[in-house]
Order: sequence, then C-alpha cells, then structure tokens
Amino acid sequence: MGRVPIVAGNWKMNKNPEEGFSFVDEVQNLLLEIKHVSIIFAPPFTGLFEMNVHPPFYSAAQNCHWESNGAFTGEVSVSMIKECGAKYVIIGHSERRHIFGELDDWINKKLKAILNVGLSPILCVGETIDQRDKGQTEQILYEQLDEGLRGITNFEDCVIAYEPVWAIGTGVTADNEQVRLAHSAIRDILKNKLKGSDDVHILYGGSVNSANAEDLIQIEGVDGFLIGGASLQLDSFTSIARTVEMVQEKKL
Repeated sequence: MGRVPIVAGNWKMNKNPEEGFSFVDEVQNLLLEIKHVSIIFAPPFTGLFEMNVHPPFYSAAQNCHWESNGAFTGEVSVSMIKECGAKYVIIGHSERRHIFGELDDWINKKLKAILNVGLSPILCVGETIDQRDKGQTEQILYEQLDEGLRGITNFEDCVIAYEPVWAIGTGVTADNEQVRLAHSAIRDILKNKLKGSDDVHILYGGSVNSANAEDLIQIEGVDGFLIGGASLQLDSFTSIARTVEMVQEKKL
C-alpha cells in the first residue's frame, strides 16, 4: 500500500493545555471516518501530558534535548516526552535554527537520542529565499541531511519535513515544480545514505491551507504535510485531513 500519508499540526507557542485538550477531542470526533491518514498533534510541552489520542491520531513534541537528564534549565528530555505518550519529536524546525541558533550538530544529537528511546523524529530541512535565489537549494538540503543524519544507518518509521524557510507563515507556497524537485532531491539523498529509506515519509510544510492542500498532496513525492497556522483552526485542519484522505482513497 506504500506510505500512509501524514497530516501533522505544529501548534508552536499556541493553545494552553485546556484549549489543546478540547481541540484534540473535537478533531478526533470530527474525523472518526479517517482510515488512511495518520494525524499528528504537536502542542507545546505543557499540552503533551495526558493527551488522549489513539491511532490513527498521535502526539508529538516540538523539540527536545539530547541529554537524558542534568543541569539544563528549561530543557526537556526524550524520556520525559515518551512518558507523556508522544510518538514523534520535531527537530530542526527553521524557527529553532534561525531564531534560536540551533546547529546541525545539535540536531544530530537530538535525532540519535530520539531514536535511542524508540520515538520517531520529524527532521525539518529547508532553504532560505537567499539560498534559493543563489541556486543553492539542493546543496543546503544535502548539507542539512548529511549533518543531521550523521552516524545513522537505519531510519525506518521516521519523517523528513521539507519546509522552505521563505514559505513558512508568509502565505507564500512553493510552486508545484519547486516542491516536486525538492522532494525528489531529498529522496535521492536518503537513498544514498540510509537503509530502509523507502519507508521514510517526506512531508511538505510551508503555508499549507485548505485551499491548496489538494494540489499539494498530489505532487509526486509528497507524503503529507507539516502544518503551522492552519493546524490551529478546527475547520481548516479537519478540511486538510479530509482532503488528504479523499486523495489517498482514490489511489487505493
């Protein structure tokens, strides 16, 4: 059947725990018919504890630290995340890279820590508009994947999210050919680096909404979405999930 599409919502620093619990319950009730899509909620850390989700619904943390414990004020370990019931951890998001200065070496350490406790990373990669204008997209993707996956040989049940930095939260979406070429480049890089790379999902993230989701999900190489703003609204998030389900059903 191939890779089951994923629709993941990254809430960023939005929704307090009560709001989040209510939102998740409403989404699950509205998407009772979903059978061919995995839905992931990524709340702030405070929203992970006791989140009541069951497959095909899952929870994810937005970040982690690579150490198991210690004097790291403000950080959260992967074992803490796992105990909250999460299955996934987002790492390398452009906001972590560009606002908080995270380095590829840190991201690699986080990825290894995530895999070591049996969770699945969602590794974000993507170029800035300056890098794209200079024709450096494939080079940047290669560097971020090469460094991020250093020392990793088996990456099954894991996720890459292609997020062109210039399209995140801007309302600008990469055109279909830009998305196809980037996803193709990522797939080629993975095939050269990893065993089991065919099982790796490659999601698109960059101003995905209910209006463009149908076109985007049909692009060759797109296995789903990592959604920001549209994941915060009940109507838009459930609409995107239903769209992906509809397209997937036509393939089956």
